[in-house]
Amino acid sequence: MDFKEKIAIIEDFPKKGISFKDITPLIGDGPSFKLLIDTMAEKLRKLDVDYIAGPEARGFIFGVPLAYAMEIGFIPIRKPGKLPQETVSISYDLEYGQDTLEIHKNAFKKGDRVALVDDLLATGGTISACAKLIEQAGGEVVSIDFMIELTELHGRDKLEGYHVESMVQYDL
Repeated sequence: MDFKEKIAIIEDFPKKGISFKDITPLIGDGPSFKLLIDTMAEKLRKLDVDYIAGPEARGFIFGVPLAYAMEIGFIPIRKPGKLPQETVSISYDLEYGQDTLEIHKNAFKKGDRVALVDDLLATGGTISACAKLIEQAGGEVVSIDFMIELTELHGRDKLEGYHVESMVQYDL
């Protein structure tokens, strides 16, 4: 199946000049969403993954059902103050400022194999920070997987050294 057929392109959203890739038609179509998750799970099973991790909120959309399909745990990566146990954190630069992400300090045992999952690879800044955070917590990032990749933004450049997969690619 060509998953692009289920992604709506909304021009000038959320502001003029942006070509927004809307995943809601895809995730709203049960058989298509199941096929997507099954396809991603089949690829990741070959990598002997122990956990799926994903950043809030859209990483949860794909990460949780993927972990379920693979019968492994899901580890949330959250904004500060959202996790109840002791955390490790990382701050990273955004276009206009900084942001911080956290993960439970005890999320992984040293060497646990982790697939990091999110909806979209754009510039790579957030997901690069997520990968470093997983490594700080003791996990080994064996794959970084996306539903969509915006190839002209060269986000893969920030993920050099990692195995990166995307289900659908767009030029801007």
